[in-house]
Amino acid sequence: MRSGLALLCLAYVLSQFFRAFLAVLSGPLERDLGTTPDDLAFASGLWFLVFAAMQLPVGWALDRIGPRRTAAGLLFVGGGGGAALFAVANAPWQVSLAMALIGVGCSPVLMASYYIFARQFPPAQFATLAALMLGVGSVGNLVAAWPMALAAETVGWRAALWGLAALSAMAAAGIAALVRDPEAVTGEARGSVLDLLKMPVLWAILPLMFVAYAPAAALRGLWAGPYLRDVFALDTGQVGQATLVMGLAMIAGTFVYGPLDRLLGSRKWVIFGGNFVAALALVALILWPDQSLFLSVALLSLLGFAGASFPVVIAHGRAFIPPHLAGRGVTLLNLFGIGGVGVAQFASGPLHAAASAQGALAGHVAIFALFAGALGLGLALYLFSRDSLD
Repeated sequence: MRSGLALLCLAYVLSQFFRAFLAVLSGPLERDLGTTPDDLAFASGLWFLVFAAMQLPVGWALDRIGPRRTAAGLLFVGGGGGAALFAVANAPWQVSLAMALIGVGCSPVLMASYYIFARQFPPAQFATLAALMLGVGSVGNLVAAWPMALAAETVGWRAALWGLAALSAMAAAGIAALVRDPEAVTGEARGSVLDLLKMPVLWAILPLMFVAYAPAAALRGLWAGPYLRDVFALDTGQVGQATLVMGLAMIAGTFVYGPLDRLLGSRKWVIFGGNFVAALALVALILWPDQSLFLSVALLSLLGFAGASFPVVIAHGRAFIPPHLAGRGVTLLNLFGIGGVGVAQFASGPLHAAASAQGALAGHVAIFALFAGALGLGLALYLFSRDSLD
């Protein structure tokens, strides 16, 4: 199982890469294909929404046919095929289609790991294991920054995508060979996602799940690039370096969050405190969006660090989910988390276009305000949640 989890971790590195690499390709894609930031916001949003929509069938598949075939099959067809389609794209709509297909391929990878953790490890260890997988997998976030910018400037973005297509296919083959499915749950217990949605204990957790990951993921995955170019006139390589710093902060935040619930004796207040800091970082970006490059990169990095609560929110909800619905439970939580990013990207494109009529800076401030308002509302609702540590 260790080698199988290592392959799933590699696949998750690819998943993290694919959700973030458009930020540094915005310049080359505009030059070669005529894409605009709004086109890329749509393509990025499509990745997240398709990824989110796939969580329902993925949850069913994890519970019924196991993580091995679910992850291997979808990653091979979606990840490998989508990256190959991206490599031959000649128009913005083809980039969007490729991103949707890649979203299908990436959709089962992290949840396959979380399903194994939920079924084969003590519940108290779930948050730490989930954070470890997320933190190590977030290396893909780093590769999607300056290294991807360097590859685009040297071998070209098309050659890089062909390499990613081959790597996705090889990772899928390794998962098929090495991952072992947990033993099936015995007994006659049955259920569905509807049974989970009827649980009041989840009603205050799901809204925060919907908005907590969106600010860091959307800014790191796309909007940080246009913001830093428009406001501070950075080139592709410099954008890659700045987003690399934000990516490192997101990884550090993930590792810090992992054991905090056990150290402090609470998941609820760890999650609330961290996301409150993230909201403050967004407010500071609204107030001082063009004060200095150093300040902006520092605030984006603080947002990435404090906004890395994703695995702990999953663990908070997972504590209330019965074993026979483990697959559908973790994927439902993931649906809200990833779906929130997709909705945010779809909303941010038109918002940016409308606000930019007042200037490029106004467009980016509007996006910061969108995320700050959504996160504030999610935190207010989360106050009514019940804590969990078991």
